[in-house]
Amino acid sequence: MSTLKEQLQADLTSAMRERDQVRAGSLRMALTAVTNEEVAGKEHRELTDDDVLKVLAKEAKKRREAAEAYTGAGRAELADKEEAELAVLETYLPKQLGDDELESIVREAVASSGATGMPQMGLAMKAANAAVDGRAEGGRVAAIVRRVLAG
Repeated sequence: MSTLKEQLQADLTSAMRERDQVRAGSLRMALTAVTNEEVAGKEHRELTDDDVLKVLAKEAKKRREAAEAYTGAGRAELADKEEAELAVLETYLPKQLGDDELESIVREAVASSGATGMPQMGLAMKAANAAVDGRAEGGRVAAIVRRVLAG
């Protein structure tokens, strides 16, 4: 079975053959981010699929935030470009949880962690992030954890 990084490289090759510039550019950017992560620190390391997914999620978040900023600034053409890159990256990420499903998972995780109020926010976040397992952004998870602990 091939790794996620190998899959990205194979998809980049096919996108280049098909002359799909948006997809090729997005995959190039993603592979560059993966490579940068591999060489960060004191020594080179090979990333696992989970590590590659984390890098892709971080890149997707950057694209989402940039698209929002461009939209707010009235730069629709740049926002469209960022959203197109985001769409390519999302094909490699796990399906994101819906709001209702996310809330029920977070409520269970907070209850099982034993957190009772805002002073235990870190404990609750650790349990919630482990339960969510990358299927939702940290900001969404944190907002629900705050709401659960406050209520």
